[in-house]
Amino acid sequence: MRILITAGPTREYIDDVRFLSNASSGRMGYALAAAAIDSGHEVVLVTGPVELQPPEGCEVFAIETTDQLRRTCLDLFPACDGVIATAAVCDYRPERRVTGKITKNGQPIVLQLVETSDVLAELGACKEHRWIVGFALESQDPRNNAMRKLRMKKCDYIVLNDTSAISSLSNSIEILSPQAKTVGTFAGTKVDVARDLLKFIESAVTPSGRNTV
Repeated sequence: MRILITAGPTREYIDDVRFLSNASSGRMGYALAAAAIDSGHEVVLVTGPVELQPPEGCEVFAIETTDQLRRTCLDLFPACDGVIATAAVCDYRPERRVTGKITKNGQPIVLQLVETSDVLAELGACKEHRWIVGFALESQDPRNNAMRKLRMKKCDYIVLNDTSAISSLSNSIEILSPQAKTVGTFAGTKVDVARDLLKFIESAVTPSGRNTV
């Protein structure tokens, strides 16, 4: 299969120096890319800014902002069989980006934030025969929030994990189906979890997008 994988954080700039982001390390996405290559798949990796070297053998597209992630994924997705979306997208951006650098003047400033694009939902809207595996990092009412994301984004499966996964070498995940059933649980290093998750995906979907689990 030809698999699109998103990894790492996105950045939303306040001015030309400062930005909003998150602490995603990109390790889960990069580990999945390596596992997919080891299994003989073609991998297209769309990555935010991380301190990792992409695995050999994959196509790499570096992005920073959520809009860049959106445009890149929408361009690449039609030529892929499916997507594993691990990227930690910055959900908000400043309504207005200041040119240059904001200078301190002793007074508070107010940032007006607006929501960024829902990249995975847009991919879901044009998925056709392709499959989608999304990630949901939740801290409150995790299963209900994960299932809401699965349905809104038309995912075939959603991978639920919690905030302990951020910047960690390990992870613990639960895979949920559209019927809200737990169809897999894996824990360990992100490398091990990636291999287990990739094996599940190989058994659960086909290049035609048909679920088998």
